[in-house]
Amino acid sequence: MPDRISTLAPFRHQTFRTIWIASLASNFGSLIQAVGAAWMMTSITTSEDMVALVQASTAAPIMLFSLIAGALADNFNRRSLMITAQTFMLIVSITLTVFAYLDLLTPWLLLCFTFLLGCGVALNNPSWQASVGDMVPREVLPQAVTVNSVGFNITRSVGPAIGGAIVAAAGAAAAFAVNACSYLTLLYALFRWKPEKRDNALPRETLGRALSAGLGYVAMSPNILNVLFRGLIFGLTASAILALLPIVARDLVSGGPLTYGIMLGAFGVGAIGGAISNGWLREKLSSESIVRLSFLGFAASAAVIGLSSSTIVTAIVLLVPGACWVLALSLFNTTVQLSTPRWVVGRALSFYQTATFGGIAAGSWVWGLLSDAFGVSVSLSIASLVMLVGAAVGMRLPLPQFRDLNLDPLNRFNAPMLRLDLQPRSGPIVNMVDYTIADEDIPKFLELMSDRRRIRIRDGARQWGLMRDLEHPEIWTETYHVATWADYVRHNQRRTQADAEVWDAIRVLHKGEEGPRVHRMIERQTIPPAHDIFHKTPPDLHH
Repeated sequence: MPDRISTLAPFRHQTFRTIWIASLASNFGSLIQAVGAAWMMTSITTSEDMVALVQASTAAPIMLFSLIAGALADNFNRRSLMITAQTFMLIVSITLTVFAYLDLLTPWLLLCFTFLLGCGVALNNPSWQASVGDMVPREVLPQAVTVNSVGFNITRSVGPAIGGAIVAAAGAAAAFAVNACSYLTLLYALFRWKPEKRDNALPRETLGRALSAGLGYVAMSPNILNVLFRGLIFGLTASAILALLPIVARDLVSGGPLTYGIMLGAFGVGAIGGAISNGWLREKLSSESIVRLSFLGFAASAAVIGLSSSTIVTAIVLLVPGACWVLALSLFNTTVQLSTPRWVVGRALSFYQTATFGGIAAGSWVWGLLSDAFGVSVSLSIASLVMLVGAAVGMRLPLPQFRDLNLDPLNRFNAPMLRLDLQPRSGPIVNMVDYTIADEDIPKFLELMSDRRRIRIRDGARQWGLMRDLEHPEIWTETYHVATWADYVRHNQRRTQADAEVWDAIRVLHKGEEGPRVHRMIERQTIPPAHDIFHKTPPDLHH
């Protein structure tokens, strides 16, 4: 068994260390703001549904806009995107502070401000999470994800309590002002960071094609699809406790904003414990066992919280879902990152965030409606039962174990010398590969080509097919399309070291004296005489 890597290993890398420390201040402010917003909503409305919607309004933009943010993160400078997001949230926070100070906030206006802050988070998160892999080596990535969770939950353990004290002493406007100041430290750290520039001679993908490529990759990656589904269920069910916690503090234990802050702090302390034990648990238990225990921990906690009328008992119980929250979400995040090459990691993470935060947003709304209709205790009891169902789903769809996949680029592709003067946008391009396969090798060949089809489509190919020559049955032809010549080059550059196993196994089965013969063609349905593409310099390819 390889030596265990220390949880603190990411701190040996200065860029990660600097931005992590700056993130502490930003997270601290965000949690104080969250306490102020949640408690202000309990002050300006009696609707329990509106209180639960505070969390939903923050999570909904992450569900709605993460896909676009992920595509931007893979095609633009991630540092610039993070600076833009942080600046936007700074402006929104200042405006929210002014409105709160002047007593101009209504329930729906408060939800609009929290929604806008959620939009900033949606833009920031894919770039930040994808950048972690640029700041630390791949073998330290699980520890970096865990340390990020530790950082957030260090602030969560004390931030809400301080936020509750600030709200109780100076009002919600003071909490919003603290949040506005907290963005300044992270902006300073981002301006100082000078990431390595990625050279790419190809034109940047359009937003539509970038989204399509990301969707294609995720759709043909069973491990990622599994994580997305489990993340959706987890967000849908586990959101009940955090969404209804202000009502628990107000109604079940008859507390105020400080009580609510202390309860959130207890949740954060539990999360720190979960983050610290993360590495040890991964050595002892499978990924699925950890996720299943997280569902069960939330289920038991929700049932007890719904019945408790004691602040102390509720705070102690909240340690459990806090630990389960960070264990499950950090495991989902790490699995996605370790299953995804760098060219598409931002988009893969955005799909994960869309699924998980979509579940959180929908769940927060549903549990708020149930609480309005039947009371907070009944709503938490129902949520507890649904969480048990979420744990049972793992019996049919278990989470994959971490695999040591080398997802670095294979770098075997060399652009061929062309006799036609193609432009990057020229196309469609049709690729055909001829193989000579002996009869006894056909079953193994077809099995390998099934994997090859998945890899081709995952990396951007369309209309993939496999044909057998009727007159020479030993000859098999693989064919697929891509939209343009630039897309063809991208498709080949996306091949990873892990894919080489399939490629090499197919080459071993090929019986020709030379390697498989590749035909690269440009498709035309009609050929007007004046624009015959078989001329060496066709006019239409210059425009």
